[in-house]
Order: sequence, then structure tokens, then C-alpha cells
Amino acid sequence: MKLIYAKTAGFCYGVERAVELAEKAAEGGACYTLGPLIHNEQAVSKLREEGVREAASTDDIPDGAIVIIRSHGATEKDIVALREKGCEIIDATCPNVSRIHKIVKDACQKGRTPIVIGSDSHPEVVAICGWCEGALVFKNSSELENWLNSAPENRDIALSVVYQTTETQANVDNCNNLIKKECTNYELFDTICGATSMRQGEAAKLSEICDAIVVIGGKSSANSLRLSEICAEKCPQVLFIETASQLDVDKLRNAKTVGVTAGASTPAWIIKEVYNKMAEEIKGLDVISEAAEGKTEDMETSFAELLEQNLKTLSTGDKVTGVVVGISPTEISVDLGTKHSAYIPLSEFSDDPDVKLEDVVTAGMEIEAFVIRVNDVEGTIMLSKKRLDAAKGWEVVEEARENRTTMEGIVTEENKGGVVVSIKGVRVFVPASQSGLPKDAPMSELLKKNVKLRITEVNRSRRRVVGSIRAVQFEERKAAAEKIWQEIEVGDKFSGVVKSLTSYGAFVDIGGIDGMVHVSELGWRRVRNPAEAVSVGDKLDVTVLSFDKEKKRISLTCKDPSENPWEKFINTYEVGSVAKVRIVKLMDFGAFAEIIPGVDGLIHISQIADRRIGKTSEVLQEGQEVDAKITQIDTENKKVSLSIRALLEPDAVPEPQVADDSADTIVYDTDNPITEEE
Repeated sequence: MKLIYAKTAGFCYGVERAVELAEKAAEGGACYTLGPLIHNEQAVSKLREEGVREAASTDDIPDGAIVIIRSHGATEKDIVALREKGCEIIDATCPNVSRIHKIVKDACQKGRTPIVIGSDSHPEVVAICGWCEGALVFKNSSELENWLNSAPENRDIALSVVYQTTETQANVDNCNNLIKKECTNYELFDTICGATSMRQGEAAKLSEICDAIVVIGGKSSANSLRLSEICAEKCPQVLFIETASQLDVDKLRNAKTVGVTAGASTPAWIIKEVYNKMAEEIKGLDVISEAAEGKTEDMETSFAELLEQNLKTLSTGDKVTGVVVGISPTEISVDLGTKHSAYIPLSEFSDDPDVKLEDVVTAGMEIEAFVIRVNDVEGTIMLSKKRLDAAKGWEVVEEARENRTTMEGIVTEENKGGVVVSIKGVRVFVPASQSGLPKDAPMSELLKKNVKLRITEVNRSRRRVVGSIRAVQFEERKAAAEKIWQEIEVGDKFSGVVKSLTSYGAFVDIGGIDGMVHVSELGWRRVRNPAEAVSVGDKLDVTVLSFDKEKKRISLTCKDPSENPWEKFINTYEVGSVAKVRIVKLMDFGAFAEIIPGVDGLIHISQIADRRIGKTSEVLQEGQEVDAKITQIDTENKKVSLSIRALLEPDAVPEPQVADDSADTIVYDTDNPITEEE
């Protein structure tokens, strides 16, 4: 006969942790559990002998007593009552259950209705409902559907749905599909325990390849009962027992292959007793363990040795592989298949300070880590994924140095003279000169940013790695520049950044190349100094006016043709129109006045007043607003003549606006604005 032992049989992380905490607490004297610690009468009886007493309610617990909260958790009301009694609370609530408490409490505070899929009498579900108000409990999709059909408005209620951690995946899928189909406002949370899912998955595989299966667990244990139900779906002979004394070996004699699994509340010593009985009464017992995909392989070991693997110890520095069984904001609980409770603190998971464990880790996934501390007294093992990643990272970093590979990492800290970048768990120092920032820019600008860099130095013996962000930026700019020069055409548009200013314009980085925007191209309005229009660091949309590939020069403009003020002017005014203008510059021969932003006109000195004046300043001053009549529009040269006198003497014919032979060249041209030098 072949005996297949499920790898995940026996205590889960939460139950094992609760039992260990209770045993440790009992060493100091009597202590209490709020309700049975686990759903296994034999294990509970053993704890009673060690001094762990069971209380039905908080009223039965004396003031100041030590109280262990079982893995199923307790209601918020019970926790408050124990604190008021001055009790020392040892919280052994399973991390998966604690997460559900937070979910339903948050849902209630947001005005949502919590729905729990599970058994309403199960202590885990009772505790969950004790962390919120108005929670509804349904055993399966049929009960949920009946409630939805009982009132049409139920489909529109804001629902937050969680599941008892030992629920079957089939029940979860049925309920999720129903909610997605019928409800309009819902949140679905995957709260099935990863270890439970694995245990149930193995049970399903056993049922497909075994002639008989022995399920060991307490009759009141929900997860043990579900294992029995899953096995019975495909296996013709399922024996659900609590102890070895209940095992009827005669029912197994005709089976060629027998599977053995156990619920999460079943201690190893009970499983071992069951095996011993089978080994004594069945000759030729060949022990194997279940492999992936439902296949089996010879283990060349006894059933007892398989059990002893659960009791193995580990040492600091060991590399281990475990299964994630719980996730909280501060740590990950990992099942290593040993007697210890293993965990990875957030600080030992990643160098990224903003990482959220629930976003990157899921229950049931395998994870590799280093053992960094073993506490045999507390029965815990601290693991570090970050340090394992770092060990692997050294090889990656050394290879990147040899192959000149571009790496990516997170800037984790500002250091003296530069910054530190975390790459695959390896600290890489980037000097300020290689940071890619301007000379006076603070290094703090790079903190928490993802950057690309080139590894320039690796000294493993000194644990020193140096990198350069600037080298990557230089290569990227060079590649971008080559691409631009290959494809550039007049009229191409770019989004650029102002890099520097001169008296005659601004240099703009368009992605690897700096182009020049002349002061006259910074906008349609008159600009005397580039600093009046833009600043270093400003983002500008520019258009290519011209370029010289040999001299590597590009002329750009910021002017948007759709904003051409001359077009707006001729569409708004005509000869004879009267406009309120603003005097912008006084000259000996007249005054320039702004008609609309970007378009100026000339008021000849002879057209300023209804009398002869010697200087324009006798009547006008810069900044003054006056009414003027448009007397001439030169569309070809974009020049405008204005007259104040025409409004003072309506019948007067404007005199020629020529001060001397060069007057025509002084009239304002929107395309070539007059400068102070002119």
C-alpha cells in the first residue's frame, strides 16, 4: 500500500503561533483564553494540563489576568472589556483575520454595509461582526441571492464583501459572480487564507489519485470539515477522524493508495499517532509525498521523518523558501514548514520606503529570504528578503559594470557628496558631480525617485559600488540629438525647457539639442529683455524656423500663428475706426501707441494736437491712454498711422505724417520691433 502524506497537513501559521504563545504564557502561571484556543479538544486538553484555562466570556476572566486572544480573533467590545479589567492581552489573532477586522471597520465608517460569507456561529465570523455594525452573514450564494431578491433596493446598497478565511474557492467564485451580476455598488475582498487554499488544493489532488483518504481534525473545525467535503467529491472512501483511536484500519486494507491530510488545528503528535497505528497494522506501507500537478514521487523516508521536518531548526544566514500566509502593513507572515513562526518586517522586505506589502505580495505565493534571527524562546524567525536580494544583486551589479549595462534603482538617501541608489538590494553611491543635477541644485530633489545609471566602480571586498546618472543622461541626449538631426524639418514642433538666457534671446533644450529663440520670437508682444518673458527652467512649446546641420544651429519661435495680433487687428479695425490706445514710447517726430497687445501705431507729432507743438511730451506721456483715429493701414508692411487731431477737428484733413526723409522707416513694424538703439 502506498501512503501519500499532504505537505500542508497540520498546524497552520496562525494556530501554531497561538499555541506557542499560550504555552509560553503558561510557564509564568495560570493564563486564560477567550473561548477554545483551537478547534481540537485533544490539543486544548493538553493546554489545560499546562495551566491554560478556557473562559466563555470576559466576565469569567479575573482582573489583571493574562489573556491569549485565539487565532480566530475577538470582538472589539471584548478587547475593550479586557483592557478595562487591566488584563495583559497576548494577541494571537491570525494576520489574515486581523485584516478582515480592519476592512469591515473601515467599510462601516464609510457608511457601507459589510457582508461576511461564512458560518454565522463560527467564532471567526462572530469576531468579524464585532468590529462593525449592521454586518450581514450568508453561508453561500443561495442565501445571498435570497436576500438580494427580498427587496429591490438591496441591489443598490454599498456593499463591502469579505469571506471567512476557510471558505472554499468554489463558494467564493459563486458569490463573487452573483454580486458582480446583481449589485451596482460593491467592493470584493479576497480574504481566504493562503495556507487554507493550499491545503484544500492538495486535498483535491489527493481525492483524484487515492482510493481512500484519512482526514484528521476536530469535528468542530471548519477547515477540517471542508477538507473532508472536498475529498469526498472524488474519493469513494473518506475517513474523518479526530484521533488514532477512531481510525478503522480495516476500511483501508483493500486500498492501493491512501492519502493523509489534516486540518489547521491538528497537532503533529496526533498525526504521528495515526501513522503509527497504520504502520503497526498494515504491512508493506510505502510512504511518499504529494508533488505538484497531482503526481507522486518516492521520498525514501518514513512518515515519521516527514513529521520531524516540521520540527527542524534553522540558523542565522540560512537561505529558506516559504509560503506567504499573512500580510499586514508592517510585516509578512511566512510558513517555512517548521515549528517556528517566521516573518519578514517591512524594513527587511525592500529599500523602497513607499512600498505597500499588500500591493506586491499575495497570500499563497512562494518567497525566498535569509534567516537573520532565530528566537527559540518566542518561537519566531525573522527573515530578510532585502538581504537575499542584495546578495543576488552583487552578481547583477558586477555583470552590469563589465557589460556597461544601464541599471534602474530608487534613490533612498542623500549622502555626503551625493546620493545613494538601491539596485537589487545593493547600495550604489552616486557622487554629486554624476547626479545629473545642476551645480547648485540640492541632492534632495532626487530622493524617492526612480533613476537610470551606469555602474562605474565595484569593489566587493569593501562593499563599495559607484554609479553615474549623468553618464546615462549624456548618452540619452546624444542619441536623442542624432535622431533630431536626422529627422528635423522646418515647422517641426517641440516641447522644450529653457536652459539659459542672453541679452538677445533664450536657449531651449528640445530633447538633446539646444535651439535659440531670438528675443523677437519669444512672443507677439514687444519684449526688450528675454528675462521679461521667460525664466530658466520654464517649459516652452516651440517651432523650428530654420536650422544648419553643419554648424549645428537651430532657430526657434514661440509665436503661435493662431495668436497673430496683426490678424486680430485687421479683423477688428479699419481706416476711420476710433480706438483707445496706450502711449508706449515718445519720439521727436511723434509717439508710438499700443492699439492691441502686439500691434502699435504711430501718432505723428503733427497729429497729436489741434495746434503746432515743439515736443510730443508737451501733450503726451508714456502710459497715458487716449482716443485716436486710424487714418492709414499699410497691410503689406504692417504699419498703422493714428491721429488724435482728427478727433479734435473732425473736418480737418490729416497732414502728411513725415518728419523727415527717414520717418517712414521709424513707423512701428510688428515683425521687426524698434529697439532702444534704433
